[in-house]
Amino acid sequence: MRRRSAGARRTAAAAVLVSGWIATLALNWPGQLSYDSVAQLHDGRTGHYNAWHPLVMAWMLGIVDSLVPGTGLFVLFDASLLFGALLSLLWLTPRVSWAAVAGAAMCVALPQLVLYQGIVWKDVLFADASIAGFVALAQAGVHWRRKGLRWSLVFAAFLLLVLATLARQNGAIALAFGAVALAFVARNEGFRWRSAFCCGIGAAAAAACVVLGANLALAERSNGVSGPQAQIKLLQLYDLIGEAKTDPGLRLDGLKRANADLDLLIHTDGVRLYTPVRNDTLVSSSDLQDEFADTDAAAIASQWRDALVHHPWDYLSVRARVFAWVFFTPDLAQCDAYYTGVDGPPQYLRDLGLRRNFRPQDRALGSYAALFIGTPVFSHAAYALIALVLLAFLLRRRHVADFAIACLLGSALAFTISFFLISIACDYRYLLFLDLAVSTAFLYCVLTWHRVGSVPSALRPPDLPSFPLERSGGK
Repeated sequence: MRRRSAGARRTAAAAVLVSGWIATLALNWPGQLSYDSVAQLHDGRTGHYNAWHPLVMAWMLGIVDSLVPGTGLFVLFDASLLFGALLSLLWLTPRVSWAAVAGAAMCVALPQLVLYQGIVWKDVLFADASIAGFVALAQAGVHWRRKGLRWSLVFAAFLLLVLATLARQNGAIALAFGAVALAFVARNEGFRWRSAFCCGIGAAAAAACVVLGANLALAERSNGVSGPQAQIKLLQLYDLIGEAKTDPGLRLDGLKRANADLDLLIHTDGVRLYTPVRNDTLVSSSDLQDEFADTDAAAIASQWRDALVHHPWDYLSVRARVFAWVFFTPDLAQCDAYYTGVDGPPQYLRDLGLRRNFRPQDRALGSYAALFIGTPVFSHAAYALIALVLLAFLLRRRHVADFAIACLLGSALAFTISFFLISIACDYRYLLFLDLAVSTAFLYCVLTWHRVGSVPSALRPPDLPSFPLERSGGK
């Protein structure tokens, strides 16, 4: 009777998740396309990639577009990664409570699933691939005794984390935490510390080689411009202008020697147009843009380092204000809480056979998402607080799968903190990974709540500190 009841609860929770997946695809198909989405689809179809965007996005969009014109298959792949990961959580535990059904319903109702999974953005791909990778590592820990399945899951996990790293430059944080998760799971399952450490490092090194090889191969189709270098140059200019606005007496002597006109424009047009909300306002000064383009990146980098060394508080105050906008998003109207419809460069739309479009279901999705504006559902800070609570719970309990989910939360928090250094705009989607990671961990904790206090202490080697773990098998 108990087995039948547990099976019914698992089936009900699975039905909720599958229904959410179907509804998301039905409402968004063939996808919500912003300016960047259309540009990347155009790159994918033509086979010539703009290196300003992650090259893997154009490559993937080109593949799915060759099979079924448009982005429908990409949206199907993206949504299936996340919903598939959530669904697989139901098989990480032998018992499922009715609370799990409610938890699944809460997750699928979030606009981060209902709407965001239909938007063709690198941020969605990165978040979904990372979450699926960590859930695969959790499954590997649970099935560690089955050697073939174990290593198949580990391979799949790091392949997904490779995809995540290719989708965002700072996505390598997830890959690093994946290596940590694998090392702790291996140690928990009987590996010696040295072997477990080598296991994690080896997987990360192999994945890093794949990332490097993939980037080199994809670069053969790019426009030859180094996207990361151009983005770093823009970030450094943005910081210098912010510091000049913070400290009107700031002298940029090194930059003045390299380009006096740019130095003057930083203190005039730059200071006038600067805002910590986003860097786009600087584009309205064509003179500033022209001089910026004509200035060598090394000169800007040298001045940025000099300002950092001699005026560190100016730099930190500028970065703190910019980070506050991306993390707290105090005005979601300026930080683009969500996106619906199809829009992009007119020429690209014509080439792709698309047109600007805003369907009734797009309007309905936008209205639904707007209901949550001003609530914790659209608050990265709220998700970060929940992440800390869940992280403390998982690190205290320490079941084998807890390590992978804890590392998922750790990577999401570290990824969020990285924006203190690199943020130049406050778009809500940039920290989508944090929201989805917390939602995944929340569902996992609801599913496994009944296991609190059931963890047996593992035997401790004499030369190691106490580390109570749950064992599910040997090496």
